[in-house]
Amino acid sequence: MPDVTRIPTPHSYSAAVAAGDLVFLGLHRGSGATFDEQLHDAVRQVAATLEQCGAHLHDLVKVQVWLADIADLPAMEHAFVEHFPADGFPARMTATTQFWDEDCRVMLEGVAHRGAGRP
Repeated sequence: MPDVTRIPTPHSYSAAVAAGDLVFLGLHRGSGATFDEQLHDAVRQVAATLEQCGAHLHDLVKVQVWLADIADLPAMEHAFVEHFPADGFPARMTATTQFWDEDCRVMLEGVAHRGAGRP
């Protein structure tokens, strides 16, 4: 049975759960006043969480993007091009939702693959 590592949050969920070669990311919400600021900060937080699990942003194989406003989709597309190489995009699902925090514009969650031989 693989070891399971959890990256705790002060809330009732983990920022990530690493099990075997997979890292399951819980919600990551960025800070900032604008959509772009929140999205780029959320991506930075995802990268930092993955580092704690022995993985990197380019190890992300699946990401779910939750938007408060579908009008932010073009900006999200542009940001993904900035953070990932053209041959390294994760599989992605984007949907809209209403967030509990009214100032929240975007949240990310996903799955990364650490590969064999990583901690």
